[in-house]
Amino acid sequence: MRKFLSFVLWALLCCCWTTQAEIFTSISQMTDLIYTEKELVQSLSEYIKAEESKLSAIKSWANKLEALTRLSTSDPEGYLAHPVNAYKLMKRLNTEWSELETLVLQNPSEGFISNMSIHRQFFPDEEDEKGAAKALMRLQDTYQLDSEAFSKGKLPGIHSNVMLTVEDCFDMGKTAYNDADYYHSVLWMQQSLKQLDAAEETEVAKGDILDYLSYSVYQMGDLPRAIELTRRLVAIDPSHQRAGGNLRYFEGLFTKQLSELNQEDYPPPSEEPIQLGTYTRPKDHLPERDVYEALCRGEGLGMNDVRRSRLYCRYQDRNRNPRLLLKPMKEEDEWDSPRIVRYLEVLSHEETERIKQLAKPRLARATVRDPKTGVLTTANYRVSKSAWLEEEDDPVIARVNQRIEDITGLEVDTAELLQVANYGVGGQYEPHYDFSRKDEPDAFKRLGTGNRVATFLNYMSDVEAGGATVFPDFGAAIWPRKGTAVFWYNLFKSGEGDYRTRHAACPVLVGSKWVSNKWIHERGQEFRRPCGLTEVDQS
Repeated sequence: MRKFLSFVLWALLCCCWTTQAEIFTSISQMTDLIYTEKELVQSLSEYIKAEESKLSAIKSWANKLEALTRLSTSDPEGYLAHPVNAYKLMKRLNTEWSELETLVLQNPSEGFISNMSIHRQFFPDEEDEKGAAKALMRLQDTYQLDSEAFSKGKLPGIHSNVMLTVEDCFDMGKTAYNDADYYHSVLWMQQSLKQLDAAEETEVAKGDILDYLSYSVYQMGDLPRAIELTRRLVAIDPSHQRAGGNLRYFEGLFTKQLSELNQEDYPPPSEEPIQLGTYTRPKDHLPERDVYEALCRGEGLGMNDVRRSRLYCRYQDRNRNPRLLLKPMKEEDEWDSPRIVRYLEVLSHEETERIKQLAKPRLARATVRDPKTGVLTTANYRVSKSAWLEEEDDPVIARVNQRIEDITGLEVDTAELLQVANYGVGGQYEPHYDFSRKDEPDAFKRLGTGNRVATFLNYMSDVEAGGATVFPDFGAAIWPRKGTAVFWYNLFKSGEGDYRTRHAACPVLVGSKWVSNKWIHERGQEFRRPCGLTEVDQS
């Protein structure tokens, strides 16, 4: 039994290594895993019941046979002198022991293993686990959350009983460490150590945590603390393979630094516990990172009260469009320049659910165009899954396309298909342009419809926390509201790109974010949005 359970655990782990990755990029697909796991738990329960029933039957046999053999071996000849006993001995050895053998050879695990094999192809793999870990770190950075907030389930406005164990925090730290991300490795190893020191039960060795933590702290440039942590490691495990060598190296390096500064004594390490803000997060490829993340938190918005007072809401019938006369669209100004508007009640609940239903089987990792090669590829700065829907797929798509044309007054026959996106754990799309720039003139050449003149973005779900659409250039943040849509022009009337429209989809902190985009192109708009008098005329 113990050997079999070991095999089951090994098989479950193998399942995680042999399947497609990137499940973590879509909440919709992760939802399916919940039901998969539920079915496997039910299958496991049935297997346990079958094993218990089998074991109970074998125990019953054993008890009966033990009593018989105790009686027969006390006086074998006297026992066999009775003809019934002689008959029953022959019967037992010829028939009943064969039945017992058949019972023992029964394998209740076959059903469970078969069921598990069916679901194996849908299991997440190591890349999914790594992606989910990085997503937590991304949320930690964007929303300035310390590791303890995640560990104790204390997210902004959300309190839950979902906790991270010492092992969870340790594995988070190892994921960062293996990527040479020592900043996050420090934060998560420190949290793991904190929980271990608080007497939380764990199989993680304190020495292992100190080993990773001390080296990560050294990589962050904090030699005094690295020395102190390594000394603690040596005290716990004097024979540790690396600790002694690391300590000598750190002390030698620190002595050299002190001599260069004409100091003799080691300054004591900081007594402040390591936490968010102890070390500076390394800069990355994104120049507007700080502005972008501040906007995601609702900070640094760039509109004063005077400008805000000039934003209005109105009923829009788009020059008395027959389809809008009886039910004009509710239009709200979100921003004045560049102009961004929000439309209310664009999609009904039924339409939203139908679009999701159509998209779910087609969801694939969203891609971006490599500016050097022009080839579509996945990227860490765009974490979501998307699907493209056309009018032939369902009448609701044709209806939505027509509605977008009515609302915007622009031709949608030359627009791209409706793109539906679902954002997974920490799902985001870092600052980007929707239109092609002068250094990538062939981005939409295959379509033959010119550049993306405008973006129509439908919000198909509410998001509990995070997930805003932000514009770092001028400090706007637009929050998802189910059934609404936002619209803006990417190009001036002259066809020149409006570089102010660089925007981003903030990481989803709590919830599932569904959106659909309609990218409207230049061709067909010649008389609907003619050129202006200057290169920067917008409306």
